[in-house]
Amino acid sequence: MANREWIIDVPETFDYDKNIAYLSRSPNECMHAIVDGTLYKRIPDGVSYPLIAISGCGNEPIRVRLCDPSALLDDQQAQAITHYVREWFDLDTDLAPFYAMAQEDDLLRDVVSRFSGLRILGIPDLFEAMCWGILGQQINLPFAYTLKRRFVEHFGDFIEHDGLRHWKFPDPAVVAKLTIEQLTPLQITGRKSEYLIGVARLIADGVISKAQLLAATDVREAERMLVGIRGIGPWTANYVLMRCLKFASAFPIDDVGLHNAIKSVLGLPDKPSIAHIRRLSAGWAGWEAYATFYLWRVLY
Repeated sequence: MANREWIIDVPETFDYDKNIAYLSRSPNECMHAIVDGTLYKRIPDGVSYPLIAISGCGNEPIRVRLCDPSALLDDQQAQAITHYVREWFDLDTDLAPFYAMAQEDDLLRDVVSRFSGLRILGIPDLFEAMCWGILGQQINLPFAYTLKRRFVEHFGDFIEHDGLRHWKFPDPAVVAKLTIEQLTPLQITGRKSEYLIGVARLIADGVISKAQLLAATDVREAERMLVGIRGIGPWTANYVLMRCLKFASAFPIDDVGLHNAIKSVLGLPDKPSIAHIRRLSAGWAGWEAYATFYLWRVLY
C-alpha cells in the first residue's frame, strides 16, 4: 500500500502542544523546524530520510504527512517512520505511575502539574545523542546549540522545502574520516573533536551500537558500557541513557541545570548539594529520568 498521510494514536497522558513548546525553546535548533505548530523533520524510513510534517492538538492523534507531493511510502517505510515518531515522543511509556508518584512529592508536584502531558523528547539516533552530549559538555545551552548547528551544517546534508533547509545529522562514517583540524575552526575544542571522531569510528565499525546498549541487563550496565568510551563520563552517559535509550531510571545527578532547577523550585539561596539531591530524590526510583526532564523544563 502507498502512504502519504496517516495518523498515530497517542496515550491519554500526552499533550502535543506541551511537547511542541519544548521543541520550540531554541531558535538555533537545526534538526527540526516548527512552522505554525507543525513540526518538520527528516526521519529515516529504512531507505532514505524524507521530510515529514507532524501536526496535532492537545491529546488528539498525531497526523503525519510526507512533504514531497511526488513521493509515496510503502507500508514498511511508513511503519519505520511511525516507530521513530513513537520513540521520539516516548508514546509507549505509561506515565500514570510517574504522575501518581509526583503527586506525593513536594518538589515535583507543582512542576509535573504545570507541564502535564510532556514526554521525554528523545534523540532516537545513538550517534546524534552521543555527539549532542559531547558538544554540550561544560558549556551553556545556547552555545551548545551553536556548535551543533555548525557541526551539522558542515558535515550533514539538507533538502529544501518552502524556503527552509532541513538537515540530516552527519553520518558516523563521514565523521570517522575527519581530522581534528577540520573541527576546531568551528570552535569545537581539540579534546571534543577527538571524542566526536572516536565515537564516530566506534559506531561506524560496529564496536558500539544502540542494540548492544539496549541489551544490557540494567541501566547501570549500560552506563558502564558508555563510560568505557573515551569522552563519555557519567553525565554524558546518563544523558544518552535518558534521551536515546529511554531508561527511565537514568539520573544525571551532577547536572548543573538540574541543580539550578531544584534551587529555583524550592527557593533555595544556593544550589543543593549532591547529598541533598539524593534525599530529595529518594522517592523517584524508576522515574529519575522523567523527574529530571520535568525539572529541566522549569529552566529551558
